[in-house]
Amino acid sequence: MAKECDTGDASTPARSDSGAVIRNAALQRFAAHGVAATTLRLIAHDAGVSLGLVQHRFGTKERLVQAVDQYVLGVVQSQLSLDDPQAAAEETVEDTGRRVLGLITDYPEVVDYVARAMVDETPIGTRAFDALFAIGRQRWGRRAEHDQLHPDVDDVTWAALNPMLLALGTIILRRHVERQLPEPLTKPAQLQRWETSVNSLLRQGQMR
Repeated sequence: MAKECDTGDASTPARSDSGAVIRNAALQRFAAHGVAATTLRLIAHDAGVSLGLVQHRFGTKERLVQAVDQYVLGVVQSQLSLDDPQAAAEETVEDTGRRVLGLITDYPEVVDYVARAMVDETPIGTRAFDALFAIGRQRWGRRAEHDQLHPDVDDVTWAALNPMLLALGTIILRRHVERQLPEPLTKPAQLQRWETSVNSLLRQGQMR
């Protein structure tokens, strides 16, 4: 079940609300099977509610998709963004890595949904990619301003894109990656291996 997140949006249903139950069931279905292959009837079944209640709460599948998209973007931004510019400048590579791992651990359906949306090139996939890039560009821009980058790194756009593509590529190709691992990527030991490897690559390649 998708973990609840306070995104600062008063319209986000509370955990006890049937709207949140339906939205979370939709998120899980969309992440696993895609939006096109999911019907309101299937979502109602997964949520343990009637089809009529789903239609009463959200009206149409399109409006339910919009609710899921709003929730997903809120989770991503609340878990990864830093509103304080100074905090963004002071956050280490390890700090950022822990935020990413926290998102994967606490909100697996959100991560899977975003990955599928990017592959399918849906509007939410585009919005999520742009939001992630904006967050990364802020961080790496601040690091450049504070002379924290390797002397050979003079393109901040790619300095921001490279770590992002490392993370997204691993998530999108997770099933293939896991064939090379002794257990699923989401297991603590494998997440730690991944974090250590990526941090080492960034520090040796992009950081002083």
